[in-house]
This record gives sequence, C-alpha cells and structure tokens, in this order.
Amino acid sequence: MTIRSAINPAWLVRHLERVRESVRPTTLAEVEKKRDPFRLLVACVISLRTKDAVTAEASARLFAVARTPEGVAALPEGRIAKLIFPAGFYNTKARQIRAIARRLTEEHGTAVPADREALLALPGVGRKTANLVLGLGFAIPAICVDTHVHRISNRLGLVATRTPEQTEHALEKVLPRRYWIDINDLLVTFGQQICHPTSPKCSSCPLAGRCPRIGVTRSR
Repeated sequence: MTIRSAINPAWLVRHLERVRESVRPTTLAEVEKKRDPFRLLVACVISLRTKDAVTAEASARLFAVARTPEGVAALPEGRIAKLIFPAGFYNTKARQIRAIARRLTEEHGTAVPADREALLALPGVGRKTANLVLGLGFAIPAICVDTHVHRISNRLGLVATRTPEQTEHALEKVLPRRYWIDINDLLVTFGQQICHPTSPKCSSCPLAGRCPRIGVTRSR
C-alpha cells in the first residue's frame, strides 16, 4: 500500500540527481547511452546478483566479441560463460543470454520487442529487467524495482510494501510518470553510495532532514 510521506517527489529527485552527479555512472546507465536495447537487455541479465564493476567488465568482454543477437546466438554457451565470468551464476546466465539471442533472431527479426509481455516471455527475463529495457531502451515509462529501489522506497516512507512488484505498483501511484524511468538509476546510485542496506550513512545523507528512517536500527 502507499502511505503519506513528508518527502515530495520533485524534492526527492532533485537531491538524488545531485548525488548521482558526484559519482561515476552505473553500468546500465552507461550501456543505455548506446541506445541499443539488446545490449541493455544482456547487461541487465549479467547484472543480476553481480557487482556493478564486474557487470561492466563482463558486458564489455562479451560485446567486444559479439554485438548483435545473431552474433551472440552463434557463440557456444561455454564461450559466453568464459566471457562473462566472474559474474554471479555465469553458467546459467550464459545459457539464458544465448537462448535470448536465439529467440530474438528466430521470432522477432533480431529486434528486442518493445512490449512487456513479449520481454517477459524471453528466458531469464523478469519484471525488473523488462521494465528497465522498456524505460531505458525504448523511453516507455516503467518503474524498474530492484533491491535498492524496494528497500529505499520503504525506508523513506514512500511506500509500505513487502515485495518488489508491490513496490512497483505503489510507486506508480506516488511518483509522476516523468520520474518513472529515471528513478531506478537514481535510487541505485543513492543506495550504492549512501543508503546502504545495513548501516546507511545517515550523518551525511542529503535526505536526512525528511527521512523517517523506517527499519533503520544502525547507521553512520
């Protein structure tokens, strides 16, 4: 469910943008600059349960060898696994990435579909990945909810939810559509730099004056 928060969305986004401006872009934000939905889709699959720096290096190695669905589909699964190692679950992801590339080649004319249901039908693609591709790849408003977005939205009192999908729907009610695409990168950066899962840096947080710190038991 949604709850009343002392944090105004415009104020929140403005302060989160300042945090993002002070640090290096996230890997997925960098990939998005290529304006290539396929690269974004693959990088997002690699990023699951994997540190940002590892995702960046693994994606770069794979894309240096194959840049298109046809090219990736032609690679042996073992080669893909070696290229994206040491990303978490690299063997499983290699199988998924090759299967995605083959499905795109055989069923979608090598194009990534700009449709949530079609994206969700691809191997290993969940709601988080589908929404991220819709937003960053096609500029279609969609809220991508990962662990950072789910945790911080509840911590700030923007929502009171138990699952990422509940958070997605709750945020749709409290955030204007113009913020839907960007909120993931803003909160991911904020979560990596300041609002950590345990012991967040509340003493130096630009949101401290209005944050209710819901669920925070220890901070710096």
